Amino acid sequence: MTPSSSVPPVESAVASDSETAAAVGSAGATALISDLVVAIDHVGIAVPDLDAAKQWYADHLGFVTLHQEKNEEQGVEEAMIGPADSGTGAVIQLLAPASESSTIAKFLDRNGPGLQQLAVRVTDVDEVVSRLTSAGVRVLYPEARRGTADSRINFVHPKDAGGVLLELVEPAADHSASTH
Repeated sequence: MTPSSSVPPVESAVASDSETAAAVGSAGATALISDLVVAIDHVGIAVPDLDAAKQWYADHLGFVTLHQEKNEEQGVEEAMIGPADSGTGAVIQLLAPASESSTIAKFLDRNGPGLQQLAVRVTDVDEVVSRLTSAGVRVLYPEARRGTADSRINFVHPKDAGGVLLELVEPAADHSASTH
C-alpha cells in the first residue's frame, strides 16, 4: 500500500449536512449549548508543591502568576499562570493540596502530579448543568460551588466526558476573564 492510498479522500472525512443535522438532532437538550460555552478557560495540573511548580513555569516558559488563592472549601492552594499577555486566553491552573484529605491530595496519591482537569468558560453554569442533566449527563454537585476568584463552578463526571474531569466555569461578574 502506498502512503497516498492509506489516506481517505477528504470528502469522506467531512460530515455531510444531513449527518451534521442528525448529530445535532440526536443531541437533544444539548444541541444549542454552544451559545453558553464561550471558551477553553484553563487546564488544571495537580502538583505537590505550588511554589516549585510556579518557579518551573517561570524559569522555563516565562509564565507569570495571574491570580493566586487558597480555596478552603475545596482544600486547595491554586495559582493561575500563563504568559503575561494571556488576555482572555486559556491559562494553566496549578493545584496543590491544602490538606491531606483534599481531592487534589487524593488525586496526587493515586496518580502522581499531572493533568487533573480541563475547564470551559460558560456564561451561565446553572443553565449548562440543567441542559446537560436533562440529556442524562452526570455532574458532581447538585448546585454550583465557589471556584477561583469567586467564579461559580461544577464538574461533568469523567465517565460521561470521555474520561476527562470537565470543569464548567462561570466567571464572577466583577472578575475580568483577562485576569483569571
